[in-house]
Amino acid sequence: MFISTKKYYILLIPDIDSFFSALKEAGDKLVVVDFTASWCGPCKNIAPFFKGLSEKPENKNVVFLKVDVDEAADVAKHCDIKCMPTFHFYKNEKKVDDFSGSNEAKLEEKVNTLRS
Repeated sequence: MFISTKKYYILLIPDIDSFFSALKEAGDKLVVVDFTASWCGPCKNIAPFFKGLSEKPENKNVVFLKVDVDEAADVAKHCDIKCMPTFHFYKNEKKVDDFSGSNEAKLEEKVNTLRS
């Protein structure tokens, strides 16, 4: 019997096909996408908080994705990302909300509101 000890799960999206596949597989679950860059200071600041959200028991049915805009430029272009960090929220493969900036309170509020 395999028991996972992993507390969180953030899927790193390398390309547009993986992005569409992750959205499709999530179905009606909330998908939270963090568009980030390795050189972005505010992205580095909010990364531990994003990880922490993925660890919360109440978010066990929320799918957390991370897209590095330099490594997955096709995804960033498709989603029209202009600045980082930017967060997109999806349900049933449709974007339901978004915002830009390293605002922990806003990120948590959006996840709490949209996950149900």
